[in-house]
Formats: sequence, structure tokens, C-alpha cells
Amino acid sequence: MINQSKTKVITGVDTRLSYFNGWEPVSINGGAERYSVSVLIPKTDTEIINAIHVAVDAAIEEGLHKFGGKKPNKAAIKLPLRDGDAERDDEAYKGHYFVNANSMTAPQIVDKAVRPILDRSEVYSGCYARVSLNFYAFNSNGNKGVACGLGNIQKIKDGEPLGGRTNAADEFTTIEDDDFLA
Repeated sequence: MINQSKTKVITGVDTRLSYFNGWEPVSINGGAERYSVSVLIPKTDTEIINAIHVAVDAAIEEGLHKFGGKKPNKAAIKLPLRDGDAERDDEAYKGHYFVNANSMTAPQIVDKAVRPILDRSEVYSGCYARVSLNFYAFNSNGNKGVACGLGNIQKIKDGEPLGGRTNAADEFTTIEDDDFLA
């Protein structure tokens, strides 16, 4: 697979999805509806972390016009790669970096054999997936930085669901029709 863009990164197989909104767009804080996901990347995956740093630098270079033609100090702008240990009080984020990725258009969601996944219950917050990410510079209403666009998603394996959602089979038992008559 050839990475055609300097600003594009495809995550590894240990990446986990959180706050997954890949089937239907949602409005966050009253903004435009978007498809979105928080992508959890293990801190041990240094190859992907380094690739993200390179892609962010490339996005800054490609977007210099957004910063008045000058390369900004990274400490003065918003950056997409965030530390889950420092920014989230959530067990799932411990030992991970994360990026919040979104798109106005639906991602293609495929299985390990790159076949489209049609059963929406197959991909959820907590499963493991490879994610195509594209980084780009922005300057909007005084906010400057690099954001992360959501590309496509390839589910790798199941994981413990996040967000407190439980399986109905774990909560209920079968009720026979005769039980309703008693």
C-alpha cells in the first residue's frame, strides 16, 4: 500500500475506536452534522505516533497560508494528537494517545478482507480497527491549528464495548409465552 499524501496516516491493528459515529452523522456542540470517531492509539505504537507527527508537520507546511505565511510555533496552535493519560479520566484512554477525526461524508467501513460491513452492530466503540486519517491546517474564528479528517475504517477485531453499553443477552433471560398467562 502506498501512502500517496504526506498528510495521510493509516493506523495500525491495535487502534481502538471510541465515541464511534461512523454510521450516522451527529452534531457535536450544535455544529454541523459529521461522521466522527475518537481513535485510540497505544503509546507503544511508536511507528504510527511518529507518522502522525510527520503528517502534522506536513499539514503545517501545506497550510502556511492559513498561518499568514509563517510557520507557527506548535505550542501556539491546536494539535490533533492528544495524551489520553493527561486529558481523559477514562480507563480506555490510559496508555494511549488519541485523535478526534471527523468528516462530512460517510467513511467506507470494511472487514479484514476489505468487504463492506453492512451489519451496523459489527463496528462500535471499543472494537479494534485501522483508520485512514488525513491531517490539515485550519484557521477559523481565531482558532488555529491542525485538525484530523476521517477517511475509511477497516475493522480488525472485536473488543470490550465502551460507553457502558451492555449486551441484551447478558441482562435478560428467555421468557416463554406461557409465562405471560400466569
